[in-house]
Amino acid sequence: MHKPCAVIPVYNHERAVPKVVDDLLRAGLPCVLVDDASGAACAEVLRQLAEREQVHLVRLDANQGKGGAVMAGLREAARLGFSHALQVDADGQHDLGDVGRFIEQSQAYPQALVCGYPQYDASVPKGRLYARYLTHVWVWINSLSLAIPDSMCGFRVYPLPATLALIDRVRLGRRMDFDPEILVRLAWRNQPMQWLPTRVHYPQDGLSHFRLFHDNALISKMHAKLFFGMLLRAPLILLRRWRG
Repeated sequence: MHKPCAVIPVYNHERAVPKVVDDLLRAGLPCVLVDDASGAACAEVLRQLAEREQVHLVRLDANQGKGGAVMAGLREAARLGFSHALQVDADGQHDLGDVGRFIEQSQAYPQALVCGYPQYDASVPKGRLYARYLTHVWVWINSLSLAIPDSMCGFRVYPLPATLALIDRVRLGRRMDFDPEILVRLAWRNQPMQWLPTRVHYPQDGLSHFRLFHDNALISKMHAKLFFGMLLRAPLILLRRWRG
């Protein structure tokens, strides 16, 4: 049975997250909010949102980072009986008018991970845009494939059984390195993936927790780790693909 929800990692996005929740509920998606040890103001906003029907709240005592919060949300979604989870950022950058298309694609291909392929407007920070191209190349190398056009867009529908099987077996990056690493590791397992274009906008007054130098260094370290992991696994990865 296809039973989707949305998982939203939140760290001090008290101004943007209410509209994100409103839009998702309007689209018919229950929401799992993950409070990643936010400050008092955001925690109170999340508490009030969790009083609404179809809104669930997970509180983390210590800040885990985006990846840690997403993984906590995915586990809670499975515990609540959901089969799929749409990962959505709390800062309002994703076009939630695309929710219906992503859920329909997930229903048509329930075993697939449905990933957003971002279409940026002029609001995208140039430093982050250029850094993405370097990540694209490393992802292609580390996945031994050109089949992942973008690994950093956090707008994707996870099939929970396959995703949690990986999360429970491998220690994944818990911060901004999570989004590309989980895609590469799922690709190693021959995880089916579907890609849909989606518009991404960076609000001028939005709050971003991406730290240009620190997070790019963390992502570079992750790529190096994956590269050596790929070398060890390359024969098995290629054999699995050859078998279909």
